[in-house]
Amino acid sequence: MTEGRIRLRHLQAFLEVARQRSVARAADTLHVSPPAVTKTLRELEEALGVAIVERDGRGIRVTRLGEIFLGHAGTAITALKRGVDSVRQDGAINRHPVRIGALPTVSARVMPLAMNLFLKEDTGAAIKIVTGENAVLLEQLRAGALDLVVGRLAAPENMTGFFFEHLYSEQVLFVVRAGHPLLQPGQDVFARLDEFPVLMPTRESVIRPFVDRLFITNGMTAPATEIETVSDSFGRAFMRQSNAVWIISAGVIANEISSGAFVALPVNTVETEGPVGLTMRTDTTPSRAFTILLQTIREAASQSA
Repeated sequence: MTEGRIRLRHLQAFLEVARQRSVARAADTLHVSPPAVTKTLRELEEALGVAIVERDGRGIRVTRLGEIFLGHAGTAITALKRGVDSVRQDGAINRHPVRIGALPTVSARVMPLAMNLFLKEDTGAAIKIVTGENAVLLEQLRAGALDLVVGRLAAPENMTGFFFEHLYSEQVLFVVRAGHPLLQPGQDVFARLDEFPVLMPTRESVIRPFVDRLFITNGMTAPATEIETVSDSFGRAFMRQSNAVWIISAGVIANEISSGAFVALPVNTVETEGPVGLTMRTDTTPSRAFTILLQTIREAASQSA
């Protein structure tokens, strides 16, 4: 049986290469040489009898069969970690963090309140919060590097093996700083948009297709000066120093809008509204701390909505 030839190091190398899309970066993370990672992948492919990775330009792409194996490999690593934690007698289970992937909108709007509520429960569990694009976070969830993603509902083809629980709906806004020229009465936003730099969601983001369709609907293909970013800290700083227009999920800049520092332009963005919620693997076996964390996120989301 091929299973007997597969070792933990094979799974770790494959998962890291799949996450990094690069043998060199995976080698750095695993603290081994790139040739050692390549040799390990070849051993795994020999044991499986199929190719699970292939060259993609300067990087590495997981093959179709590799994607199938990826979910099982992530499950195996996660199960092993939980098994080790469950038999330790030194309280290490409480030190192993619950790993959450959160979109910037969720990190700014929901997670601070959720963490305050969670800390009051005194579970002793550590929490790790990672912010990034939805697609990247879902890849890490599939590979077992995250336990939960709080963000937008992904496209159906990307939800295989996942369960989604709706928390609230959110739409995209066109936002400027207070006193911006586009806030003067009678302005045609789309007619003048090319006069200003526009901060856009990245092409890999869930909301980008909705934004692109909005531009087409209003007779534009793309802004003349476009800056793609997922950094809310950069967006806030750049907005204060320029006449930029920021196309961003409402939750990211809710506080700035409430304070009057930023103002939403009168652009109809209803069609960009989409569900935000909890995405978990269907094979997740939640611990007590994880279950409590889910409850606090639900409560925080209901209060923030």
